[in-house]
Amino acid sequence: MSAQDAESRNSSRNRHARDITLEILAGICAGVHRPGGATLADRLLFAVAALAAEMERELIRERTLDGLRAAAAAGRRGGRSVACDEDVLAVARARQQRGESVTAIAKHLGIGRSTLYRALQE
Repeated sequence: MSAQDAESRNSSRNRHARDITLEILAGICAGVHRPGGATLADRLLFAVAALAAEMERELIRERTLDGLRAAAAAGRRGGRSVACDEDVLAVARARQQRGESVTAIAKHLGIGRSTLYRALQE
């Protein structure tokens, strides 16, 4: 059993537990519909809505991945910029060799003490 199957079953149980209904005000399907309704139309409406939502979610995912691939191809990457690059690290190591405390070095360089400790350990 896949995680998606289990999630679908849980979501189905949650819909019933919360007593969700769909009220269509006009048109051929006008009326109140329930996910586990007695009629085929009820079940069909919710199945179509679920399929449309799944398709939209998959399209969003594909577009996001396409955008990430295009950015990577252009040499851009996401995420936070590095706080402690090689130049800053070289200055920090030189000052540490002279006996200065990591706290004082971090304060002078404008970076967090834990960030500097982590960079010095690497």
